Amino acid sequence: MLKNILRGITSYTNSFKLIGQLKLWKYFFIPIGISVATAIIIGFISYSLSDNIGVFIAKIWIWDWGKETFTTISNFIGGATIVVLGLVLYKHIIMALSAPFMSPVSEKIEAHFTGEINHNHRTTSFKEQLWRGIRINVRNLWKEILFTIPLLLLGFIPIIGIVSTILIFLVQAYYAGFGNMDYTLERHYKYKESIQFVKKYKGYAIGNGIVFMLFLLIPVIGIILVLPLSVTAASKQTVDILENHKQQI
Repeated sequence: MLKNILRGITSYTNSFKLIGQLKLWKYFFIPIGISVATAIIIGFISYSLSDNIGVFIAKIWIWDWGKETFTTISNFIGGATIVVLGLVLYKHIIMALSAPFMSPVSEKIEAHFTGEINHNHRTTSFKEQLWRGIRINVRNLWKEILFTIPLLLLGFIPIIGIVSTILIFLVQAYYAGFGNMDYTLERHYKYKESIQFVKKYKGYAIGNGIVFMLFLLIPVIGIILVLPLSVTAASKQTVDILENHKQQI
């Protein structure tokens, strides 16, 4: 697992060079726009709701003593919850809506590394690619929320909170990598088969997603470059896995 995570991380090497070499930047203009617009909208909503959630949680404390302290803690909990859930939503929205634009990128990368210009893969339309992206990311969104909320609650327990934070980050990374890998898998596997494939190679997904999540910590530049670099890296890595898989059959 650890070895595969490291491979997923190092797959970002030379991504800038590959994008320039294959002239892929033009495919990223619309996805970058989607990324920036989504980040602004979710950021605004998160800022507006954080205090309201804190006030709502604070109402649980009905006593006068310790009210101010509990309110402060509640505001922190509300803010942390909004930030985490905001990142979850942002990630899946941009990956779902960008699917039809990322598929050609992935296909060109695959053709570059395999030399297969006229492939025998599954052929899908813009509409089918969009629906596949939405379906995969809605499924992953609910799964991620299902794991994240209990971990968020555990995060406020001393010591356990440190482990919880790491686990939340890894869960987010896994589903980010999952979405990036599916742009390539979409041509090779049907919906359920793709899910099984990523589960089998989850280390690669986590590695790709770790860098994806770290990019989001970089103001402005992060949300601009996160899709081009993460999709390019995931496509290279997934193509390599598929080729090795073929050789083992």
